Amino acid sequence: MRKSHARFCSREEGGDFLFLGSAAVEQRDNPAYRGKPIVVGGSPDKRGAVAAASYEARKFGIHSAMPARTALHRCPHLIFVSPRFDVYRQVSQQIRAVFHRYTDLVEPLALDEAYLDVTENKQGILSATWIANEIRQQIYQETELTASAGISINKFLAKMASGMNKPNGSYLIAPNDAVAFVEQLPIEKFHGIGKVTAAKMHQLGIKMGADLKQWSEADLVQQFGKMGRFYFRIARAEDHRPVQPDRVLKSVGAETTFEKDLDEIEAMMRALESIAQTVGNRLSSKRASGRTLTLKIKFANYEQITRSRTELVAIVETEKILRLAQALLPIAALNDRKVRLLGISISNLGEVKDNSLFQQLALPLVLVG
Repeated sequence: MRKSHARFCSREEGGDFLFLGSAAVEQRDNPAYRGKPIVVGGSPDKRGAVAAASYEARKFGIHSAMPARTALHRCPHLIFVSPRFDVYRQVSQQIRAVFHRYTDLVEPLALDEAYLDVTENKQGILSATWIANEIRQQIYQETELTASAGISINKFLAKMASGMNKPNGSYLIAPNDAVAFVEQLPIEKFHGIGKVTAAKMHQLGIKMGADLKQWSEADLVQQFGKMGRFYFRIARAEDHRPVQPDRVLKSVGAETTFEKDLDEIEAMMRALESIAQTVGNRLSSKRASGRTLTLKIKFANYEQITRSRTELVAIVETEKILRLAQALLPIAALNDRKVRLLGISISNLGEVKDNSLFQQLALPLVLVG
């Protein structure tokens, strides 16, 4: 039996970051924010980062994990809103309850984003598109939030379809259309291919999916490391990853690939600030803490190294995340090599049950608009 996958995201899907629906929730709850560029996240006065941006803000090129100062420079009348973790979790629970009326094969990606396998569903509905439209309607009725959905035969294609009819629609990539869809897709539109990788592919003459399909797996691995295997498969509309409803969260992290490789330690230290902010926000949203911090460094030649440190006391605060990451950077044997990517992850996770801790974390990092 051919699998049917659906991918749902909230009104402002755009990257694998924290509050994919939080800006929409803020506009729902505060009429003064509607139709205006707003971001949920940290203050530009305190080296904060954008956690989520409304569609109005995205028109200025603002996106998740962008330093708040950069966002404000791009849009001087941008409104910064303090995150309300408890409200976002409540909305997330409402949305996921809707999902589970149709299937228990739900793989959460964020507070309000998930993959669903509806091949065999609780309602006995034969059409995945029908299910997607019912779910979208119920989400709106119960939360007053719009949702977009992508429907196809695997997770990669469902992800691509979810971006085709935003912010309030669904899109189907049928089995017979899958290969042709990927072949005509501009390479920078591929999920999993960022701006820097797309630029390199353009230099190699890879501009469309059809161009990518011409490359052998060995050549792609040589150029892009282990991700080359993933690129080889998706160029053929293949993705064998199952929907994993019981996936255990092992780490929380964030990383940034730079448009220009960094060669100065000071620039790397500054880049870690917004990455640490994003990781701190994600820990807060998941009510998680960890004891091990890992710094990931990828060089211009795609060689990658990591450095880790384990603490006796749980790591929660953004300030501590940044301090530990910056301490690891000078001992990472950079040897004057240019850096194309930096990442921070927290592992050895545990749950934080003290709500006041999250409130304390949020206060120095936000500016209420």
